[in-house]
Formats: sequence, C-alpha cells, structure tokens
Amino acid sequence: MSKLSTSLSTLSLVAMCSLGFVHSANANTTKAVSIASSSPVFLGDGGTYPFSEAVRVGNTLYMSGQIGFKGGKLVKGGIKAETKQVLDNIDNTLLKYGYRKSDIVKCMVMLTDMDDFDDFNKIYKAELMKPYPARSAFGVSELAVGASVEIECMAAK
Repeated sequence: MSKLSTSLSTLSLVAMCSLGFVHSANANTTKAVSIASSSPVFLGDGGTYPFSEAVRVGNTLYMSGQIGFKGGKLVKGGIKAETKQVLDNIDNTLLKYGYRKSDIVKCMVMLTDMDDFDDFNKIYKAELMKPYPARSAFGVSELAVGASVEIECMAAK
C-alpha cells in the first residue's frame, strides 16, 4: 500500500508542477500581449493645435473632435453643409488609419443651436448606416472658429 501511495504522490506532484509550469508560461505570454496591445499609439497631430488627430488603443480608435473644415476654412452653407463636411472629415480620418464608418461605435455631437438638431439628423442619417453608433448630443454656447457643429467619434474593429 505504501508503494502505491508513494507512486500516486509522485505522480500528483509531477502533474501539479507541469500544470503550474504551463499556467505560468501562458500567464506571462498573455500578460505581455495584453500590455503591448493596450499601449496607446498617438496618430497625426493637430497641426498648430496641441492634440493628436487620433489615438489607437488595441483595436479602438479615439478621434479628436472634427468641425466642418475644408482647405483650412470652415465651409459655408449652414448646419447641413458643416455636418456633411464634418462627417467627410471623420471618414477621411477613419480611412487613413484603416477603419470605416461602419466601425464607429460612439459619437458625441456638439451643436451651438439645438434648433439645428433636425437638420443635423437628416445629414447624419444620410451619411451613416444602421445600426447607428451610440450617440450623445449637447447644446454648447460656442465652438472653435465659429463652427455650428463638432463631432467626436470612437471606432472599433
């Protein structure tokens, strides 16, 4: 009986050590991958402004807010023209970093006049497809360079 008991004890010890080795090898690998994939990568720059165009963390892209700039100037034509340009700018940023509009998961919208909300939504619905991203909309008193709308989005793959 003691030989059987000794053999079982030895077998149990070898099995536990083997499992512990596999577990710690996997834990180290997983930890290294997690740290590497979650490190932020700062993309582009704000030109003369102190911000990055976007930051990628893992497979998520966090974009800075966009306004209706084209050729260094705010587009003319009111909320509809600005909204269209903002969404074009967002699309260009997405494509630049390997994403598409369908990868957008969340947007934050800032409007200087909440009476523009319906006109904004007409363009937004025409430019984005269902299922729409999660979204917040805020009325603000003022935006940079006199813009009527600013949109900030996050995209994920």
